Amino acid sequence: MLFRKELVSYCHKVYEKGFVAGTDGNLSVRFSENVILITRSAISKGDVTEEDILAGDFKGNPVYGKGKISTEVKIHTEAYKKREDIKAVIHCHPVYATSCATAGLSLDVPVFPEIVLSLGRIPLCEYATPSTPELVESMLPYIEYANVFLLKNHGAVTFGKNLKEAFYRMEKLEHYAKSFFLMSQVGRVDKIPNEKLRELYSLAEKSYGIKLDERNRFI
Repeated sequence: MLFRKELVSYCHKVYEKGFVAGTDGNLSVRFSENVILITRSAISKGDVTEEDILAGDFKGNPVYGKGKISTEVKIHTEAYKKREDIKAVIHCHPVYATSCATAGLSLDVPVFPEIVLSLGRIPLCEYATPSTPELVESMLPYIEYANVFLLKNHGAVTFGKNLKEAFYRMEKLEHYAKSFFLMSQVGRVDKIPNEKLRELYSLAEKSYGIKLDERNRFI
């Protein structure tokens, strides 16, 4: 099945990139109106095979496959329930992004034009115990418009219209977090001025058809 092969491929990619360690992380895709495909619990993403991709309903109940569905399934199902445009969800623990989240270093700052347009706002969600309803609740204030989240003392989550987009957003988030961390060490982070942000949003919309939800813009 194409979706399973694709999930296996991106599981291996997040592992090779160092976005996860051990059995960390979970990836999913929306398979149908009421079913998702998601990685099973307690397996290294570098070892995932098609047999490790399970089907579940939007309540997190298993539908098909052997093994236990990821304990973080609530993050995935809530995203799919809230937004029809979301077709893939990736949850990882990338080192720099997770470090910023744990240190309370917000990345929700307009620094690089490509990040402003491709990631939009990057909310820092309050800490909640993994696998609990409270973790999902920490994301709820932003879930209707944001595509990238930092989870305090935990990791990061990205959404996409497909796995490629969700993966690239995770990759860009980690690259930005590394740059931001280094800038913070230097002691200076220059934001894009508001007038230049307006110019950037206007140019993106007119020339590239990029139109962000107003809630996902910095101004």
